[in-house]
Amino acid sequence: MNILVLGGGGREHSLAWAVKQNPKCDRLIVAPGNAGIAAIAECATLDAGKPALVVRFCEENAVDFVIIGPEAPLAAGVADALEDAGIAAFGPSAAAARLESSKAFTKEVCDACGAPTAAWARFTDPTPAKAHVRANGAPIVIKADGLAAGKGVIVAQTVDEALEAVEAMFAGEFGAAGASVVIEEFMAGEEASFFVLVDGENVLPIGTAQDHKRVGEGDTGPNTGGMGAYSPAPVMTPDLQEQVLAQIIRPTVAEMARRGCPFRGVLYAGLMIDGGQARLVEYNVRFGDPEAQVLMMRLGAQALDLMLACAQGRLDDCAVNWADDHAITVVLAAQGYPGTYEKGSEIRGLEALPVDSRRMVFHAGTARADGRLVASGGRVLNVTARGDSLAEARDAAYAMVDAIDWPEGFCRRDIGWRAL
Repeated sequence: MNILVLGGGGREHSLAWAVKQNPKCDRLIVAPGNAGIAAIAECATLDAGKPALVVRFCEENAVDFVIIGPEAPLAAGVADALEDAGIAAFGPSAAAARLESSKAFTKEVCDACGAPTAAWARFTDPTPAKAHVRANGAPIVIKADGLAAGKGVIVAQTVDEALEAVEAMFAGEFGAAGASVVIEEFMAGEEASFFVLVDGENVLPIGTAQDHKRVGEGDTGPNTGGMGAYSPAPVMTPDLQEQVLAQIIRPTVAEMARRGCPFRGVLYAGLMIDGGQARLVEYNVRFGDPEAQVLMMRLGAQALDLMLACAQGRLDDCAVNWADDHAITVVLAAQGYPGTYEKGSEIRGLEALPVDSRRMVFHAGTARADGRLVASGGRVLNVTARGDSLAEARDAAYAMVDAIDWPEGFCRRDIGWRAL
């Protein structure tokens, strides 16, 4: 079959890598892709946020199945347009994608189905929002209601910091995403990610992971898009996974169906674990980045079969075949990230690194310039390894990191520290 993956980051490189291993894949196109993806797939120029253009591209290229990587095309209704055109797609409708594109919508769904989450309030004006902050004190969490590319959340440790965050959001720091602001109770504990596939009714767990959001070692410094991840997450015990399915995931799926917008795709629950109990921090309606890299490393070729079954409503017939292993990914980012950074620096040494089912470098922000591999983004490479233990996977990943010649890049040296 001919398969199109929409996106061009490390998540999409890992998705393409897994799909490519499956014999069902005859032709693989990724739009727009990147320099690493170009080594395993055709890269195409396509505005993934324009549903009509995506449908036309699929028709012109006889695409049988579309895997939608980022959240923006989902919120724009790309999955809806593909369904209307009779083209199979992995990803929820725009109405169902509100579980990510509107934090207030998610909170309303949680309240309606009784899913445990933080106390919250929504504001469209800064004056009552600031009054709410003063009344509740700090620490407190300030969130832009809409999509803000993973950057619209401020965990304020002081009231002044929270007030500044409210002011900045309503002043347009996050554009239209901050026109409405959600203020939440601060939840203490350990964060983890739980990934399930949903075909509108059936739910299939496909893995757990833990991300490292802070830029600095020891989880210090500003939040980023993610500096590394590992899978599985030890805190997500089998009992806790069952608790989350029973109290959070399945009630949400039922509530979405009741509202007339059944969810189909991957549902990524960000959780806060405290005292053996989980509460929902947020939902994402696509694979995480860099969590996808460790999940795809462990899933391999079966990922395509699972995504197809999800899109076709066949999850009740599926099971995940897990190896008893671990995976870790270390993000190499450009110096200055998540602040100001320069593009165009050359990256050397990747050609000598292993490329197999246990060792991969997934490209997140790379390009080719005059035959050279250069950095073209903030997060640039995801150095990923599997091992029989997390320590073995970590050692393999950092050995590859140390073999890469890129003085203008940096990474955290403590990925996996919670589990290790």
